[in-house]
Amino acid sequence: MPVQPNDPRPGRVVVIAGAALLALGDGLAPGMRLAPAGAAPLEGQRSSAEILAASAASDWRAPDPESLLYIDLDRGRVIVELSAHFAPAHKAQIRTLARQGYYEGLSFYRVIDGFVAQAGDLIENRDRGAAAETLPPEFDRPLLDAMGFSPLRDADGYAARIGFVDSMPVGSDADGKRAWLLHCAGAFAFGRETAADTASTEFYVTLQPQRYLDRNLTVAGRVIDGMEHLQALRRVEPASGPEGDLGETIVSMRIASDLPQAERKPLEVLASGTQTFADYIEARRNRAEAFFVHRPDYIDICQIPVPVRPARATPETQR
Repeated sequence: MPVQPNDPRPGRVVVIAGAALLALGDGLAPGMRLAPAGAAPLEGQRSSAEILAASAASDWRAPDPESLLYIDLDRGRVIVELSAHFAPAHKAQIRTLARQGYYEGLSFYRVIDGFVAQAGDLIENRDRGAAAETLPPEFDRPLLDAMGFSPLRDADGYAARIGFVDSMPVGSDADGKRAWLLHCAGAFAFGRETAADTASTEFYVTLQPQRYLDRNLTVAGRVIDGMEHLQALRRVEPASGPEGDLGETIVSMRIASDLPQAERKPLEVLASGTQTFADYIEARRNRAEAFFVHRPDYIDICQIPVPVRPARATPETQR
C-alpha cells in the first residue's frame, strides 16, 4: 500500500480530576491549565456518563452477527462491525475470505505508531479461492434517506458535512449526494496499489485518525471491541522475505453468525438516530463537569467515542 505515515508522536494520557488530558512528554500540553477549585458545572446539563446511565434499552442496537468479524489474536479478540450501507463489494470479499480461512496464520506485518496496523499475505503466496482478484473502488456512495444520516453542526476540515450512519462516522459533500466512512481511529479499510481498483485481500485498521485518506481508500467498517489489542501489537515494518519479522499472527478470522451462540460476544452500540445519542454528543461538545473551565462549543467527530456495551439480558435471552 503506497500510503506512508506522517510520523505523528503519540502522547501520554494523564487522568486528572476524572478527565483525560493529552500530555506531551511529562507535562501538560501547551496552553492547558488546571481548573480552579471553584469551577462550576453547567446548570441543568447532564454529563455524558449521566446520559448513558439514564438511556433506555431502545437507545441501543445489537449489530447483525452476519456483519461482525471476529479477528482472534494470541493477545485477544478484535471485533469489527462491517457497515450495512457502505462498501458492499469489499464486505462480500472479506466475508468470503474469512469463511475460507484465508487469514489464519497470516499476520499484522506492518504496524506503525500513530498510523495503521496492516495485515494480509505479505509474501503473496496464498490462494484466494473464490474471492475476487481485485475490487472496484468504493470510496463513497450515494447518500440515501434510508441510511438515516444524523448530521453534526460542527465544521470539519475534510468534509462539507459530517455525521453518523449506524453509529459510524461519515462525511458528505455539500449537496448531500455522496457520503463516505471516515478514517477515524478504528476504521477498518482495504489497502491497494497505486491504481484505484487494486484492492484485494490486504486490510488495515487506523490506530489514530488519518482523515487525509478519506475517499482515497475504501473503509468498510470499524472496530467496536478489542481495539486495545491492536494498539498493543508489536511495531514492525514489512519484511523483505519470509525469514524476516512478519509481525503477530492472526489465529483466526470468522463471521459471528457462523459461530455457536456460546462463542459469540453479545454487544450493543448506542444508536446514532436517537435523542440520547444527540444528547451524548452535546455533552461531549460542551462538558458539563465542574472540572472544565473552557467549553469550546465544538467537537471533532473523530474524538467522539461511540459507546459500546455488553448486551443486556432480556426475557428472550434468558429463556
